[in-house]
Amino acid sequence: MRSTTADPLLVQLGSHRWLVPLLADLAAHRGARFVELVHRLGLPRDSLTRTLDAAAALGWVQRNPGHGHPLRPEYILTEAGQFAATRAATIAEAQRAIGLPPGAATRWGLPLVAGIGAGHGRFNALSRLLAPATPRALSQGLTALGRHGLVTREILDLRPPASCYELTENGQRLAAACT
Repeated sequence: MRSTTADPLLVQLGSHRWLVPLLADLAAHRGARFVELVHRLGLPRDSLTRTLDAAAALGWVQRNPGHGHPLRPEYILTEAGQFAATRAATIAEAQRAIGLPPGAATRWGLPLVAGIGAGHGRFNALSRLLAPATPRALSQGLTALGRHGLVTREILDLRPPASCYELTENGQRLAAACT
């Protein structure tokens, strides 16, 4: 039976472009200083700051209270962050395996892949599943997924014409990692 609501954790993981790579890195290294994250993830400092703020707001990341200088903080996962990071690491590994660069997905990319994988192949079905997303955001997400070779679009010969989205082989691998 198809789910009628999006996975809230997956929506949160997709809410920021660099959240999945950040959590996966913090899990792999059991925490890291800001400058280490900048170099390992290849992010501008502003992007990393915004991502860390988003992760902290979700309760997933905190400054290590027992470490070092206040101007060179170390960031660690919280208990809730450990659970999210396990899922993020699985997704990051699938992205690496299919050649998708870190941060390549749009905000709604992962929920879209999971939704199509769960059988919601029509645009309106995806729109209902991912209710807070605007039609423009979904359209941009689907276009980006198509550009990365994760989704194909078929125009159905109906009145009015309709689109049906399907996952490619790489898209199916990513969808499996998202569940």
